[in-house]
Amino acid sequence: MTEAADSREAGLWKRGVLWLLLLAPLFFASYSFANWLSSQRDDVGTLVFAWESRMPLWPWTIVPYWSIDLLYGLSFLLPATRREMDRHGLRLLSVQLLCIAAFLLWPLRFTFERPELDGLFGTMFDVLMGFDKPFNQAPSLHIALLVVIWMMFARHTHGLWLRGLLHGWMALIGVSVLTTWQHHFIDVPTGALAGWLCVWLWPQQGPSPLLHWQLARDPQRWRLALRYSLGAALMAAVAVNLGGVWLWLLWPGFSLLLVALNYALFDAQGFQKDTDGRLSSAACWLLAPYLAAAWLNSRLWTRAHPHADEVGEGVWLGRIPAAGQAEGFHAQLDLCAELPRRTAPRAYRSLPVLDLSVPSPQTLLAAAQAIEALRQEGPLLVCCALGYSRSAAAVAAWLLHSGRCQNLPEALAQLRLARPQVVLSEAHQQALREMLQLHSIAPASLAAAHGY
Repeated sequence: MTEAADSREAGLWKRGVLWLLLLAPLFFASYSFANWLSSQRDDVGTLVFAWESRMPLWPWTIVPYWSIDLLYGLSFLLPATRREMDRHGLRLLSVQLLCIAAFLLWPLRFTFERPELDGLFGTMFDVLMGFDKPFNQAPSLHIALLVVIWMMFARHTHGLWLRGLLHGWMALIGVSVLTTWQHHFIDVPTGALAGWLCVWLWPQQGPSPLLHWQLARDPQRWRLALRYSLGAALMAAVAVNLGGVWLWLLWPGFSLLLVALNYALFDAQGFQKDTDGRLSSAACWLLAPYLAAAWLNSRLWTRAHPHADEVGEGVWLGRIPAAGQAEGFHAQLDLCAELPRRTAPRAYRSLPVLDLSVPSPQTLLAAAQAIEALRQEGPLLVCCALGYSRSAAAVAAWLLHSGRCQNLPEALAQLRLARPQVVLSEAHQQALREMLQLHSIAPASLAAAHGY
């Protein structure tokens, strides 16, 4: 079920025990305190939809509901490295802190009166209610923890039948919060949001956004951050004021807020696109509404010109291809931060850059070098969402850095001859000039060195 024992770092079980010794007391102490404090307040509200009165009570689902406690402990036996162990512990710790903070700021009460139950299931309910009072509903701590634990087990479970069994049981745990009458519906999506947010905060690959952020210096990025923030605020206002089904607007609103933070603080790393061109599971879930809109936007803007154009010597410029739309290309250089790779070229390189932003001179230099290396594999597609700016700047950098063009106007002319839709602003052109100055290398000397 898990990775081979000889691939695990030694002594991890001790590290897992230390994490449990920290998390278990914190869980019971903080949750009990939040329950007690809410029971003393007279301003605890409710948020329940009318259709929830038809939600069935299935006493047997107390078994999967309780099973998360066992899975919580077992999950610390799975990590194969210290980093994986610590990231798992930090995710669970973050979930606890986030949910308890929400309970203290915005307590809610469960409203259904559960009938008396007997037998084994009734006993299990009695034990549960001795600790779990009907307060502190949204976001569901149960669901948030489930997301983190589910992710850990999914990473270490292999085989079709085992994975099917795992996902089925985890889904049953998620349903059980409703069928045991422990939570109202609003608690479930908000709990999932909290869980995915904590997974995003502590990725298995790459740095944590909490530890690696920097205020943007580019005014264009701040303008875009402001626009996305206003979109998020508008959706939140509509959701809160209209309620009901409109509450689903909180999801796209949150995705826009996260995009705004990427522009203002986290840069392209906030999309968590890995070296294989895939976005992390957390980024996919949190940003799903934005990602769908970004993909649709890329198709609409390029609908009249969907194909890539050859700039020269086996280097093509175009939009990020959908599955089955990259036949004939053996290599791909991807500068799109917000959309995942959907094709499988023989050679692939990702240099993610935020949409509508200008690649840094360092990124342009890396792109120029990557293009020269990747084109040796065969026809190369250099792409971004549209194939008009980020990827065009990368190809221009290659033309200049390799000496195939002697100056910037010549490179721009060659690009626009091949792909007239190219848009390279003065800021792009300045970045290209700075790229050439990084090592005080002039295009002419490069041309002589390469024999062009």
